[in-house]
Amino acid sequence: MASILIAVISFFAFIIAYNTYGRFLARKLFALNADALTPAHELEDGVDYVPTKRSILFGHHYSSIAGTGPIVGPAIAVIWGWLPALLWVVLGSIFMGAVHDFGTLVISARAKGESIGELSEKIISPRVRTLLLLIIFFTLWIVVAIFALIIGVLLIKYPMSVFAIWMEIPLALLVGYMIYKKKANLTLWSLIAVGIMYITIYLGTFWQLSLPSIFGLSPIMVWLFILLIYAYIASTLPVTTLLQPRDYINSHELFIGLILLGLGLFVGHHTIVAPAIQAHPAGAPPLVPFIFITIACGAISGFHGLVSSGTSSKQLNRETDAQMIGYGGMLLEAALAILVILACVAGFKDTQAWNVHYISWSAAGSLGAKVDAFVEGGASFLASIGIGHNFALALLSVFVVSFAGTTLDTATRIQRYVISELAEDYHLSFLAKRHPATILAVGSALFLALLKSGGEGGLILWPLFGTVNQLLAGLTLLVLTVYFLKRAKPASYFWIPMLFMIIMTGWAMIVNLINFINTADWLLVVIDVLILLLEVWMILEVIRIFVESRKRGQSASSHLNR
Repeated sequence: MASILIAVISFFAFIIAYNTYGRFLARKLFALNADALTPAHELEDGVDYVPTKRSILFGHHYSSIAGTGPIVGPAIAVIWGWLPALLWVVLGSIFMGAVHDFGTLVISARAKGESIGELSEKIISPRVRTLLLLIIFFTLWIVVAIFALIIGVLLIKYPMSVFAIWMEIPLALLVGYMIYKKKANLTLWSLIAVGIMYITIYLGTFWQLSLPSIFGLSPIMVWLFILLIYAYIASTLPVTTLLQPRDYINSHELFIGLILLGLGLFVGHHTIVAPAIQAHPAGAPPLVPFIFITIACGAISGFHGLVSSGTSSKQLNRETDAQMIGYGGMLLEAALAILVILACVAGFKDTQAWNVHYISWSAAGSLGAKVDAFVEGGASFLASIGIGHNFALALLSVFVVSFAGTTLDTATRIQRYVISELAEDYHLSFLAKRHPATILAVGSALFLALLKSGGEGGLILWPLFGTVNQLLAGLTLLVLTVYFLKRAKPASYFWIPMLFMIIMTGWAMIVNLINFINTADWLLVVIDVLILLLEVWMILEVIRIFVESRKRGQSASSHLNR
């Protein structure tokens, strides 16, 4: 009963927040205007800038921000107990994550779809822009390398997902063609696509595909090359060809998945077998600040700002669509994170079964344990409504891999934008073009992956990803704070969460730095210090600009009084 009550209260909190706080931000603070000219119309090019129906753009945006983040993070964080994870997901998403995503989408849409890095130049200074773009490049560099590896690992671990995952591509191409070229009925083709997708998932339980070694490369390396080639193609095609329709299909998969998991939770009356609070698990870092770093996408994530200002703002049909896409998208992701938490604490028959996954930090922190805890726990929810174990495993594994794939697509496209912006700054016009920039985005990720055998080079920098991602969220909120202060509008909605995130990430980076020094991991020591210095430099730049603007204002006032 406790698990059902938690779900009901959490979901009602999200609904109330959307219709109160979200509506307040949309109407009073942002003053969204349905008649405002959006970049999708002003700069329409058929590739990146495309006016898109709200439901389709919501599908793209949600699928891109979700990835495996709201699954992996909460699945680890429950090692500290379900209560801290639950509170952070609910409160963090309502007052921080959704505000971060919504605000970034709006200011980008009002600046011709420029990325948050590009916007920081106009809002703060050119130096801050360069610093922020470097942090963004570093973040996406890790994301592309790691997500390619994660997808490869999952395709090997869950071979029943392979057929359905790759059938999504021709299915998405067909849907995109029918909707945009043939002007077919969107609802009809949505139903057809979802029906075909679930048929392919069912067939995958019988036709489980595995890759052999090719030319001496291990299966994981073969998958890595295939996935990065796919990422290159997907991120250079017009968004209406593959990106939008695939994400739209995936969003329907998510809605159905949420409904099935929710029904399983309610019908099965699953009992929570994990502790409410476990402050000192074996080998785990301290609960504070690391729970705020570990959960990431389930509550707030810097990567979301890159999606909001990278792809979504360029497809926004009407400015008033931003509340549903930006604020609503984050709350729906938080709803998924709540179900993940419950699957990981109430999806096991007893505490002993739960301890198999959470006996120590090393057990909970491994990739296999992260995904297994959700897939196995979720499968027990689905069993409550009569779905067989094998089909449940196939449904949930396709669910996880699909969203990891959409993150890979979008991250590669956004990295192309970042490279193009940096190339233009340094007058490297050839590198600013679509294909050279994408080659560098994919090539740099491949280089990182190959730094370690088995394509695991991204794991070298993975210990830094959580803190860098959350630092990026704090810095994005810093840009939003300055934006609204300069317009003499209330900025407390941004600077309060900004201070919280910067303090927590700075604290976590210092703890990590001490650990890296103790383990003599000098590469991570150097990178950690450099990122901390970039953070401090950005903050000092902001302080300097405010001091100078204040002095100019006082000087002008004195001159007028003479």
